[in-house]
Amino acid sequence: MIFVAIFVWHLWLLYFNKDSMGMSLNRAQLIGNLTRDPEVKQIPGGQTVATFGLATNFSWTDASGEKHDKTEFHNIVAWRKLAEICGQYLKKGGKVFIEGKIQTRDWEAEDGTKRYRTEIVADNMIMLDKKGGGDEGGDFEPPMRNAPVPSEAMDDTGSTDKKANASTEGDVSIDDLPF
Repeated sequence: MIFVAIFVWHLWLLYFNKDSMGMSLNRAQLIGNLTRDPEVKQIPGGQTVATFGLATNFSWTDASGEKHDKTEFHNIVAWRKLAEICGQYLKKGGKVFIEGKIQTRDWEAEDGTKRYRTEIVADNMIMLDKKGGGDEGGDFEPPMRNAPVPSEAMDDTGSTDKKANASTEGDVSIDDLPF
């Protein structure tokens, strides 16, 4: 549902906003599996960066009825708090949704040749596995919507506190956010 809202918002900006005539859109949305565990580093400026690979698959049947599979490999870069979360919860093989912008960097290699690397700079990540990880599983389990209230959250009268009550109604509080 949120994807539809974001898409509609972008369309509105592009087509109906008179001030956006020169505006362009650089968005990538991928669902795939991690090809390696995220590598997390601190850059000299103190910011955290995580890099990892993501594989997306495509299957089709040609006119002769033969089935074909193609895999695309993407380089993903996440910064700051999102990088820390990726490093903590993502594992090789895990299925994730990544949203971000496409960026191509260039640099000169040691041998003097110019090198290029196209990456997705992530600004949103959603873990799609049941337990946040790939083959080994993770220790993060996303909160369930309308989950039963634990008995510890009830007082002597059998009613629940505000936080537990909010989780059963599907509301999200600031305490529910992982960062």
